[in-house]
Amino acid sequence: MENPTRPDRRHVLGWLAAGPALLVSVISVRARAFDETLPPMMVFRDPNCACCHYWVEHLQAHGFTVTVHEAPNMKAVKTRLGVPAELGSCHTGEIGDYVIEGHVPAVAIQRLLAEKPKGRGLAVPGMPIGSPGMEGGTPEVYEVMLFGDGEPRSFGRFREDRPV
Repeated sequence: MENPTRPDRRHVLGWLAAGPALLVSVISVRARAFDETLPPMMVFRDPNCACCHYWVEHLQAHGFTVTVHEAPNMKAVKTRLGVPAELGSCHTGEIGDYVIEGHVPAVAIQRLLAEKPKGRGLAVPGMPIGSPGMEGGTPEVYEVMLFGDGEPRSFGRFREDRPV
C-alpha cells in the first residue's frame, strides 16, 4: 500500500527528470504542510533570562509559531503546569496538551506531537551547553526526559539539536 506522505521511487525519479527547481518546490510544499499542522506554542520566560529568546528563535526556524509571555514568577508557572522541580530549567512552554520545559530541541517536540506518548511533557533539566538556545562552548550530550506518567524517563539523547 502506498504511503501518501512518503514519495515512492517513481515520483522521485520523475521530479529529478523535471529539474531541481520542481524538486525543491515539492519538498518545500511538503515541509510547509507539516509546519501548518503544528499547534501554536506559548512560552513563559523570566524577563531577566537571555537564552530563552534564542530557544524561541530555534523553534521558529523549525516552523513553530510561538507567543512569549514574561513571567516574573516562573516557579508558579511550573507548579501550575506540573513540572517536577528536579526537571526545572529557565523557561516553560505549552503546546497542544503538552508542557515543554527548558532547552528541548524542535525535533524532539515534533516527535512528541507525532507519537503522542502518555505523559505531561518533555524536559531538558538545567541548561546544557550546546542545547538549542545555549550554543557556544563545547556541546554536551544531554537527555530529553518524558515526564508526567510515572517516573520521568528518557525520550532521547542529543548533542546540540541532533539525536545521538
